[in-house]
This record gives sequence, structure tokens and C-alpha cells, in this order.
Amino acid sequence: MATQVDTKIAEAQIHHLMDDWARAARDKDIDGIMACYTPDIVSFDMIPPLQYVGAEAYRKDWQMGFEMCQEAGDFETRDETLAVGADVAFCHRLNRMSGTDEEGNAFDCWVRWTQCFKKVHGKWLIAHEHISVPLDMQTNQALTDLKP
Repeated sequence: MATQVDTKIAEAQIHHLMDDWARAARDKDIDGIMACYTPDIVSFDMIPPLQYVGAEAYRKDWQMGFEMCQEAGDFETRDETLAVGADVAFCHRLNRMSGTDEEGNAFDCWVRWTQCFKKVHGKWLIAHEHISVPLDMQTNQALTDLKP
């Protein structure tokens, strides 16, 4: 059973991992991003298909995403909730993604972001991600302009 001290240490380690991930994403550092994931990562990203299974498939998704952006984007987070167990944890929050696409158009949208972590050989890694935006059920359109 995890003690309160163990939980605080794990929370700090996971926050460090999330900081490393955000820094790598801002820098368009694909190797830095992929170092944060388990080899068997499963991701439900906003970019099709419905899911990416495995690090190699998810690496291709990140590469495609970076190719769609002229420059490194920015990430802002808020309303984070982190729950930690002995060897698994999860976090949900709102993430703001902004930048410039390949045609020079600015984008800025808030998404719902959930990450599930697994402790592998003493190190916390991201084992699952789910990124989404709400859907207007009447128009079948993604609502990318909502703000918290």
C-alpha cells in the first residue's frame, strides 16, 4: 500500500514527466516525446484513425502533426486532476494548443486530455492518451472554439 510520502513522490515524478513531454512537444522533439510513452501506448488522438496502437504508430502521428505546423506550438493546461496508485495513475485536464499551421493560419483550441500512466522498471511512462473536443450533436461538428 502506498504511503502519503510515496504518493507525493510519485506525483512529483509524473509532473516532471508531463513537463518533459510538454517541453519536447513545444520543441518539436519527436524523440523526447516518444521517451515519455510505453512501447505499447494506445492513443485516441484527434487525428484519425480512431486509435494508434504502439509507439511506432504513434510516432508517425506526431510526425504528421508536426508537419502540419510551421513552427513549434504552445501548450497551456488547467483544471488538472491527478490520481496516483502504486504502479498506475491517471490525469485529466484541459489543454490549450496553439500555433500556426502549414499554410500560415493561426490555430488556438482547448481540448479535453486524459493520460494514464504506468510505472515500468521504476519509471513512470504514459500508457494511454485520449484527446477530444465536444461534438455538436445536431450539426455533427467538432466544437473547437469553446473556452474554459
